[in-house]
Amino acid sequence: MAFGSLLALVDDIAAVLDDVALMTKIAAKKSAGVLGDDLAVNAERVLGVRPDRELPVVWAVAKGSFINKLILVPAALLISAFIPILITPLLVCGGLYLCFEGAEKLLHGVGSHSQEQAAEVMQHLADPDCDLAQLERDKIRGAVRTDFILSAEIIVLTLGVVEGQAYLTQLIVLAGIATLMTIGVYGLVAGIVKIDDLGLLLNQQAGSSFWHRGLRRIGAALLWFAPRLMKGLSVVGTVAMFLVGGGILVHAMPSVAHGIEDLAGEWGALGSLVPTLCGGVLGLGSGYIMVKIFAGIATLRA
Repeated sequence: MAFGSLLALVDDIAAVLDDVALMTKIAAKKSAGVLGDDLAVNAERVLGVRPDRELPVVWAVAKGSFINKLILVPAALLISAFIPILITPLLVCGGLYLCFEGAEKLLHGVGSHSQEQAAEVMQHLADPDCDLAQLERDKIRGAVRTDFILSAEIIVLTLGVVEGQAYLTQLIVLAGIATLMTIGVYGLVAGIVKIDDLGLLLNQQAGSSFWHRGLRRIGAALLWFAPRLMKGLSVVGTVAMFLVGGGILVHAMPSVAHGIEDLAGEWGALGSLVPTLCGGVLGLGSGYIMVKIFAGIATLRA
C-alpha cells in the first residue's frame, strides 16, 4: 500500500514537471519579442558609462529587475486566482503595446533612436560640470523603470500560457520564466557591452608574430561587429514585436484564428507560415493605428 502510494506520488510529480517544462517552453517562445527588445534597450542604457563601471551598472539594473519580478509574479498569481477574467484583456493590452512599440520604432527608423541617444549622451558628457555618479544613478533608475514594463509584458504573456493550470504549475512556470529571463537578459547584456572592450584589448596587442597578428585581426573584427550586433538586435526585436503582438491579438479573436487556420490548410506545406505571417501583418496594422491614435491625443493635449 505504502509503495503504491509512493509510486502514485512520483507519477504526479513527474506529470507536474512535464507540464511545467512544456508551459515554460511555450512561454519562452511567446516572450521572444520582448526578450530581443529588452536586450537592445538595456545594452543601450549603458552608453556613456565608464568602461570600469559598465558591469556594476548592469548588475545594479539586474537587481532592480529581480525586485520588479518579485512584485509582478505574486500580482499575476492573485489575478489568476481571483480575477481570471482580466487575463485576456491584459494579454490584449500587452500585445497592443508590443505592436505600438514596434510601429513607433519602424516609423522613426530602426536604430536612429539609438544614434540620437548616443549623440545626446556624448553632448552631456562633454559638459565639464557633468556629475558622472548622478548620470549613472539616473541610467540605473531609467533602466529599472523600462525593465518593469518589459517584465510585466513577459509575466502577462506567461500568465496567458498557464491560464487554467494548477496553482503550483502556474507558480513554478512564472517564477522559472522570471528567473531565466532575468539571468539570460542581463548575462547577455554584460557580454554585449564588453565586446568592444575585448576587441580594443586584442587590437592593441604588440608583436609581429603570427599569433599577435591573429589577435589584432580578431580585435578589429570584434570592434567592427559590436555596433552591428546592437543594430541587428534592434531590428530582430522589432520584427519579433509584430509577430508576438499580432499572434496575441489573433488568439484573442477566435473567429479570426479559425479563419487563419482554414486558410493555412489550403496552403499545403507552406501552411505553417500562414499564422505567423497573418499575425505579423495584424500586428503591423494594429501598431500603426495605435501610433496614430497616440499622436492624435498628443496633438489635442498640445
